[in-house]
Amino acid sequence: MSWWRNASIYQVYLRSFADGNGDGIGDLAGLRARLSHIANLGFDAIWLNPWYPSPLADGGYDVADYRDIEPVFGSLADAEKLIADAHGLGLRVIIDIVPNHCSDQHPWFKEGLWDRFHIRDTEDLPNDWKSRFGGPAWSKLPDGRWYLHLYAAEQPDFNWENPAVEKEFEDILRFWLDRGVDGFRIDVADGLVKDFSRPDADQPYSDQDGVHEIYRSWRKIVDSYDGDRILVGEMWLPDPVRFARYLRPDEMHSAFNFDFLCCPWNAQELRKVVDDTLAAHEPVGAPPTWVLSNHDVTRHVTRYGREKTGFSFADRQHGAPTDFELGTRRARAAIMLTAALPGGVYVYQGEELGLWEVEDLPDELREDPVWHRSGFTDRGRDGCRVPLPWSAEDGPSWLPQPANWQQFSVAAQTGDPGSMLELYRQVFAQRRAITGDLEWLDLGENVLAFRRGDHTCVVNLSGAPIDLPGTPTLSSIPLTNGQLPHDAAAWLS
Repeated sequence: MSWWRNASIYQVYLRSFADGNGDGIGDLAGLRARLSHIANLGFDAIWLNPWYPSPLADGGYDVADYRDIEPVFGSLADAEKLIADAHGLGLRVIIDIVPNHCSDQHPWFKEGLWDRFHIRDTEDLPNDWKSRFGGPAWSKLPDGRWYLHLYAAEQPDFNWENPAVEKEFEDILRFWLDRGVDGFRIDVADGLVKDFSRPDADQPYSDQDGVHEIYRSWRKIVDSYDGDRILVGEMWLPDPVRFARYLRPDEMHSAFNFDFLCCPWNAQELRKVVDDTLAAHEPVGAPPTWVLSNHDVTRHVTRYGREKTGFSFADRQHGAPTDFELGTRRARAAIMLTAALPGGVYVYQGEELGLWEVEDLPDELREDPVWHRSGFTDRGRDGCRVPLPWSAEDGPSWLPQPANWQQFSVAAQTGDPGSMLELYRQVFAQRRAITGDLEWLDLGENVLAFRRGDHTCVVNLSGAPIDLPGTPTLSSIPLTNGQLPHDAAAWLS
């Protein structure tokens, strides 16, 4: 079986992972020094958020040069050493590619190669499209014409009707494949093709049919390299059937399953998402992926401790009351549920430490363009991007850590059998043995239970302890008189 069909992949937000030179910013040297942390957790691959030269108007998703490394992180030679080190530890390397937009500091934009962007010469706003970061999706060039940016004004959208854009990205893919990367996570994968004839309400900048031809050509490129290289899509789409079209055998290998991430902590809703996900993927023969948190969303320890346990960009519930102990307890159960499902699993850095969303950052330190473009009403995504605590000797960091995070550091949790870190180590050590199709078991309406081969997973979302149909090999918290407590999970073999 191809490695990516059931891979465990660890997401590295490089700027906040590990600082190798003491300047408070994570870098390639820090990541190389800590690769063993990821390998020892039992992961198969790492996915890195953008590491390219960037003015950081949007956390690196405003790329100025797709064939180099941001100097704050290191050099191209450092990236090549990282890939070699990772491969030496049995870790594959997936990097972010950002094909929908670039930085306004990209040479094409600075040199005025306007046919490679969406430019309009009108008196008023060309149309009613809105930026996903707030405000209109159009800004003016110095000559008075408008350019399109579905995100920040510093992120002009590429015009994919121009063959030069298509050729450029095919060359970029080859550049990194030649350096040994094992795949690409495609940012805003649904957004490259736009239909300007349709109104904003129709989402004419998302999921247009023409986008599939792009990924068919990309698939031919990655397939031409040895070593099972992959394409992973980021698409926030409401229709699971249209979502699955990106995963046809000649397009992407897999894509993020955001319905699962957004789902509330509720047995019926979780089961429906699992069933719908498996049903959507089955006709195209693609494996699903499961993810609880990432660099864009409120950390799930915080979400699961709230009255509303789901996630929505429209309402981040910033500052809503959170029961940290309950959120942690549910997060422990959630990773056991997630890791037992068929397909691939993504873990966002810091999840394994039980870190929560830092919601009390000083406003003057916030960098997310969402904060600025929302008129300082949406506090954005900085709270999930605070650098990781490694030990009590950690130096300063570009976003301040909560004072008590040292108690949650890698050093503090290592060897503590009750810690989140040691639970993750056990979960991912045992996960590879769980194989086979999913078969639901009936243990009550507020209990999720299923069998895969010789393994059974039980998650108790009811308010009371339940009996287990066997002896557990692992539980998210200790059993009570032989019963599985509420908001807990167990694996049985």
